Amino acid sequence: MIEAWAYAGLGLVILLLAGDALVKGAVNLSLRVGVPALIVSLTIVAFGTSAPELLIGIDAILDNKPGLALGNVVGSNTANILLVLGVPAMITVLHTSYCDTKKTYLYMLGATFLFIALAFRGVFDPMAAAALLAVLAFVLGDAARDALKHQRENAGKAEEEEEVEGADPDMAWWQIIVFMVLGMIGLPLGADLLVDNASIIAKKFGVSDSVIGLTLVALGTSLPELATTVMAAIRKQADVALGNVIGSNMFNLLAIIGITALVGPIPVDPQFLRFDLWVMLAASLLIIPFVFMRKDIGRVWGIALTALYLIYVTVVLT
Repeated sequence: MIEAWAYAGLGLVILLLAGDALVKGAVNLSLRVGVPALIVSLTIVAFGTSAPELLIGIDAILDNKPGLALGNVVGSNTANILLVLGVPAMITVLHTSYCDTKKTYLYMLGATFLFIALAFRGVFDPMAAAALLAVLAFVLGDAARDALKHQRENAGKAEEEEEVEGADPDMAWWQIIVFMVLGMIGLPLGADLLVDNASIIAKKFGVSDSVIGLTLVALGTSLPELATTVMAAIRKQADVALGNVIGSNMFNLLAIIGITALVGPIPVDPQFLRFDLWVMLAASLLIIPFVFMRKDIGRVWGIALTALYLIYVTVVLT
């Protein structure tokens, strides 16, 4: 049993490091061959940072553990709001009133309702995948239009060159290749280790793959966002946390399940329809005051959000 926990942890670490390596390699390769920074930000970085979740989903489908794939996305979205926003807010006030996230939030809410509606079909299949990916294409296209409009309106003004996550103008070609290779080898290896051993842990404790996906795997894949936001809060730079969480949740619903469902069908456990999907929706609705009323997330809210997540995990596990 200790061995299963160790291998699951090792798989998670490999996944996160490989995902980071792939982002660095792909971003710098794209910029070197002349792909605009805007396109890199909207596509390669977005997909790259979600690569661990995507590989977990695909590996779970191939290993006939679809509940783990669905649980990872639903659990990650719940953890992103309640934990990734809650824990940093207990350290310092998140000044989310400075962030205009109304449009992106409405897209995320629409994606959430669509996801739940498709779940009531009983399975995420290629038809459901097509619907999710079509909405993703619309959202990415709209984001590109907004970004290009912003660039045109600010043409001629003195602005800093757009920074892209993972970009390093001094990175050598051999380093780019090494990062790409490490990412492409590490992601499937880490996903395989995590999925296989998470399933062993689930059987040992007498719970389903869905429950492990909702808790252990979801929490593990949310740790990078949590660590980043906590460090930003300590440095008084966590104002963009709300926008990052909203974008991540929308991408999880539309891209991760959309692509994974093309690999194989994802049956929906009735437990998701009775409880977990509604918790995810409720968590999404909880942040309305911070989006539309431009309120900051203070320590009281941070404690409340974190407590709600702990209660949720306790209910799921029991």
